[in-house]
Amino acid sequence: MAEPFKNLINPAVVQSCGEHLQRAWPGFERPRFEQQALHGLEDLEMKARAMQVADALEATLPRDFDHAASVVEAALAPAATGDELGFAISPAGLAGWIGWPLGEFIARRGLDDPKRGLAALHALTQRFTVEFAIRPFLVHHPDFTLATLTGWLRDPSPHVRRLVSEGSRPRLPWGLQIKQLIRDPRPTLPLLRALQDDPSAYVRRSVANHLNDIAKDHPSIVADWLESHLPGADAQRRQLLRHASRTLLKQGDRRVLSAWGLGQPLAGSARLRLPGPRLNVGDRLALSLTLVSESDQVQPLAIDYVVHHVKANGSTSPKVFKGWKLELAPREEKVLLKHHSLKPVTTRSYHPGEHRIDIQANGQVVAGGSFLLDT
Repeated sequence: MAEPFKNLINPAVVQSCGEHLQRAWPGFERPRFEQQALHGLEDLEMKARAMQVADALEATLPRDFDHAASVVEAALAPAATGDELGFAISPAGLAGWIGWPLGEFIARRGLDDPKRGLAALHALTQRFTVEFAIRPFLVHHPDFTLATLTGWLRDPSPHVRRLVSEGSRPRLPWGLQIKQLIRDPRPTLPLLRALQDDPSAYVRRSVANHLNDIAKDHPSIVADWLESHLPGADAQRRQLLRHASRTLLKQGDRRVLSAWGLGQPLAGSARLRLPGPRLNVGDRLALSLTLVSESDQVQPLAIDYVVHHVKANGSTSPKVFKGWKLELAPREEKVLLKHHSLKPVTTRSYHPGEHRIDIQANGQVVAGGSFLLDT
């Protein structure tokens, strides 16, 4: 069985943190820190562990924030020089998952001195990402923080450049939502424009995820972006823009499909075949889709399928899944096969009833069917 994720912050990590902080500042109350940080730690989940360690840091680091930030910086391991993500505490200093509570401490205590707080995050993110910790600065000091991020666009560290994009994502998973950027994401667009051709794939993937965040609330902005930045793009940028388009492609957004040359409806017919009328939770659903072209031209097609899951109250909720991307030759008949798991996952439960399947080709429903699910 895999080690629980929460154990990435464990007693050994806490004790090493105390050791390095005491090395950086001999006056550090290491026994008090460890006692508070370790109390009941084993019973806590991941985020609660990070917050408890941050509480202990608040209780034991200097009250003067500049002094406290200097202690944290002096306790850090040497900065990472590449895209490597395998950060960990070592005899050289602090790095890795202890960075979450360290970043939380800086976010709590540094808001009254944003210049010093952001400087500390600049150092820390080169040992562990501080995308969560920078978000309170964007909420409370938006103009100053965005100006600081602009100054980091040409930083030699890919971890700092990635923070520019990742830390300012409107809907960062697990992170504080930045509601002003959800309402109006335009302040971050110059940052993304500057980073979309970054030499680091680590940075470019963050830009793609940031654009995909924006697409959830402002699809027209991302459609505009594609129409401006996709023509003439090299393979590297096309890969980024494709990843940024994923939500809107699944939703069948007409402008986004058109930008990718997928705007034309299927010229022909589609027929979906499903297995017997009843399936059980845990089964695999076999989808067989037959496409018949009635065109004399090659047809580029993006085909997804929508499962209308039955909810506990008997209503249904659609979920789009990636299907196939292909070119249908003139007058060609093609059979496509796919298996879809009906095994429960942490983000989805299954309930009995009729589940409908819709097939979308270039954003338009072209075929469908249904099956009965028994639990």
